[in-house]
Amino acid sequence: MNIAVVGTGYVGLVSGTCFAEMGVNVTCVDIDTNKIARLKAGEIPIYEPGLDEMVTRNIKEGRLKFSTSLAECLDDVDIVFSAVGTPPDEDGSADLQYVLNVAREFGRNIKKYTILVTKSTVPVGTAAKVRDAINGELASRGETIEFDVASNPEFLKEGAAIKDFMSPDRVVIGVDSERARKLMAKLYHPFMLTNNRIIFTDIPSAEMIKYAANSMLATRISFMNDIANLCEIVGADVNMVRKGIGADVRIGSKFLYPGCGYGGSCFPKDVKALIKTAERNGYEMRVLKAVEAVNERQKSILYEKLVRELGGESGLKGKRIALWGLAFKPETDDMREATALVLIDKLTGAGAEVVVFDPIAMDECRRRVGDKVKYAKDMYDAVLDADALLLLTEWKQFRLPSWGVVKHAMRTPIVLDGRNIYDPVEMSQQGFTYHCIGR
Repeated sequence: MNIAVVGTGYVGLVSGTCFAEMGVNVTCVDIDTNKIARLKAGEIPIYEPGLDEMVTRNIKEGRLKFSTSLAECLDDVDIVFSAVGTPPDEDGSADLQYVLNVAREFGRNIKKYTILVTKSTVPVGTAAKVRDAINGELASRGETIEFDVASNPEFLKEGAAIKDFMSPDRVVIGVDSERARKLMAKLYHPFMLTNNRIIFTDIPSAEMIKYAANSMLATRISFMNDIANLCEIVGADVNMVRKGIGADVRIGSKFLYPGCGYGGSCFPKDVKALIKTAERNGYEMRVLKAVEAVNERQKSILYEKLVRELGGESGLKGKRIALWGLAFKPETDDMREATALVLIDKLTGAGAEVVVFDPIAMDECRRRVGDKVKYAKDMYDAVLDADALLLLTEWKQFRLPSWGVVKHAMRTPIVLDGRNIYDPVEMSQQGFTYHCIGR
């Protein structure tokens, strides 16, 4: 089977490579000539564990190719996946210009029945716009060629994307023809040999599922952060509360971990987009607006705790503050909407010197903030002469540091744990002033 994937960002490259791993002939297309040249040379533009080896192997075995032109490969493929970016517009809605550009290119060049599948996260109603764009191009050619559009939202977690794609808990496919359903079922058959997890829906429902899923997960996080903040006030322990409510099978334990806010490319963007979709249809998403507001406040919670500890914002001036973790989550270098960016702005704005360390995201931080902060060579270098340490990302190497070394290196033994990975009793015994979330 031959397919094309337009867009070689996170979703497109992971999806294309995983399809190739299952024996599909895949051409990944991107208009960025430099990116395609680098990919052909085996350079991977994103960090995802195991992806570089898989790309290299499938290039060598001839199943994975790269091109700058969809038109050149369109005659040879049965399915085209559109995995281009849908960045937030100025008003928070999804910008569909790249999705519609792919649709127009598809319409200008198809010569036989082909399916255009939207992999990108898009608002409900996008498929109709895609279909209109294709039909517009066919009309200008004076051609009548059968095609289908479909929606196949991705549910990949950064840092575990390959496992998620190869062993999905579900595959959602929105179609409106039996022909498209059969072809998509054939493509995904290798992934379903042990358990058929394909959910076929109409296209608007498939488009909505992705937004609804991410918004529900974001809601759980913000809810627990709200509960954590209240726990601190009333003297409860949020970890005990989390375990108690998570034991209820109706609730479950996932995404009940409080912290210093969620970030990344999905949750913030998708919550905003769903709010905007509702507004355009005359409905107000009151719960999601609250979810968004709670999360924005939570990104400043460690700063507020540090200010209180130091006796006010003036106490930050001239202080050396160490940050462990920059990426919005472990196993990625993604800093989009990361809590670290908020804290860097606030701390430097108050006159503090900020020293940062992240196992993977240091280059991304340099790209985003430049010399606004100092870059440590390792986690212990970061805390040298520090007046406080803030943990923002729960990388494995941060879980069990040598606290004796840390305390000896720091000027003042203050630790603010934004992910609740340390034991308050142990930290006290080690001689640290310790603050976490919800306890």
